[in-house]
Amino acid sequence: MRRIALALASAAMLAGGATAVSAKPKLTPQERLDKMLEGREAGKPVSCISTYDSRDMTVLDKVGIVFRSGSTLYVNRPQNVDQLDSDDILVTKTFGSQLCSLDIVHTVDRTGHFPTGFINLGEFVPYKKVAKVAKGN
Repeated sequence: MRRIALALASAAMLAGGATAVSAKPKLTPQERLDKMLEGREAGKPVSCISTYDSRDMTVLDKVGIVFRSGSTLYVNRPQNVDQLDSDDILVTKTFGSQLCSLDIVHTVDRTGHFPTGFINLGEFVPYKKVAKVAKGN
């Protein structure tokens, strides 16, 4: 039994050392957004997006919220972006099938489930992939 415990402890130490050496530096929320938008071009901002099409959402601390609708990414930078925290749950009450810039999003603590504040959404800026230009001879 003691041999098993020693083997497990040794394996844990080796695994911990290996991950520390090969760990990549963590990207800031702004760097994550920049990476998501690589190869994309901003379009004209819109006031609302469909809640049916945009099911994938990424919260970037103190930067913005990214909604994916097909191949288009919609970036929303709330008016009070400093309140945006990816550890919070975002709760919206929509009327109809759209999320709009006038909607208020309430935030709830993920572990304690108590209210932490609210976010005032801004306009949604669509980012679409830029078509690659074929090189001629």
